[in-house]
Amino acid sequence: MNVLRDKTALITGGASGIGLAAAKLFAANGARVIITARTQSALDAAVAEVGDGAIAIQGDVSNLAHHDQIAEDIRRRFGKLDIYFANAGVIAIKPSSQVSVDEFDTQLAINVRGAFFGVQKVAPLLRHGGSIILTSSIASNKVLEGHAVYAGSKAAIEAFARSWALEFSSRGIRVNVLSPGPGNTPRILNMGIPENQMRACHGRIGEAI
Repeated sequence: MNVLRDKTALITGGASGIGLAAAKLFAANGARVIITARTQSALDAAVAEVGDGAIAIQGDVSNLAHHDQIAEDIRRRFGKLDIYFANAGVIAIKPSSQVSVDEFDTQLAINVRGAFFGVQKVAPLLRHGGSIILTSSIASNKVLEGHAVYAGSKAAIEAFARSWALEFSSRGIRVNVLSPGPGNTPRILNMGIPENQMRACHGRIGEAI
């Protein structure tokens, strides 16, 4: 299948979990794939999995200069972008009384600021009819213990999506939100949550495929 042939896709947080699964799917459908992550070794492993000429750019989405670098790299290599998947995110599950300033700031810097300024920087490169995909979470509208800061950050993502859907409509750019529940991604599995607490109504947790 080549439904994405000649299209360029950028995925932040693309070295594992949902981001890596999306990268492999996009590449399998003919897209030129660019993935970003904070760790070079994870990026190298991901590129080997994705194949098909995938490009890795190491950096932190909370660093605004990183977005400038990405936008310039895409402009230089391809001149345009078709798909922007803002997937990078972090979570710290704690009661509000135990959340440190650093933990609060880190979640908002990566989950909120990273997504906002990522879109701001790549928007001029998006083709008419392009696509913006934002990773939210069921935590944005479901009460989960210890998720106050994370839930707030993902609620912001959904608010951004509604505004951007209107803002970019004249260019035919679609804005969609992916709102997953618990899945077998490295970030979720490393939390140590008992599997029986993560199971959905069908008796299993989600898989990034």
